[in-house]
Amino acid sequence: MIFVSLTEWVTQISTGKTLGSFPTDTVPALAARPDQGDRIYAAKGRSPDKPLILMGACLADLLPYVQGTADELAQWQQVTDRHWPGALTLVLPGSDRLPPAMNPQQTGTLGIRVPDHPLARHLLAQTGPLATTSVNRSGQPALVERAAIAQQFPELLQLDDSTLASLEQTLGPFPIHGSGQPSTVVQWQNTGWQILRQGAVAIDTLPMMK
Repeated sequence: MIFVSLTEWVTQISTGKTLGSFPTDTVPALAARPDQGDRIYAAKGRSPDKPLILMGACLADLLPYVQGTADELAQWQQVTDRHWPGALTLVLPGSDRLPPAMNPQQTGTLGIRVPDHPLARHLLAQTGPLATTSVNRSGQPALVERAAIAQQFPELLQLDDSTLASLEQTLGPFPIHGSGQPSTVVQWQNTGWQILRQGAVAIDTLPMMK
């Protein structure tokens, strides 16, 4: 089990030396620097036809990884203004900054999300956007308990208890366990949205939903 301080967690993840885990509003994230996404696939035994999600502290941090017209960007921001931070993943056209390791099949798209969890955003603000997915072996249920994560993925960095307690004093109380529901995933297609996965966010609130 590798439980570390905030400084060590941020340094190790930011420099691409290892993989980490942190709580979110849905299920705990398995995270790596975006160009290290291949290490997530190896750790999980994940199929390359399942792209990773780029998680960030805010929309501005994620925008360099996607591209669209001014009108499209305005429409995407309408959605993020309403639902972020939150359990909604937007699949958008990727920019030339998108690391191949995020999407091995090179479909040209990228899922992005800002989680509704103060600790997750605090970490992401320091590391920059991270490639993420749920913590589990491929085909198995997502792990939600810190002890279970440490047992099945002993190589993952997690924040230690004293660090979590200290951060609660700074950030305010936050849950260690999220809702357990995955995020809703929608993909932008020309002038509307295609539902890829129904999750925690009600899709009928999105504009121009197909």
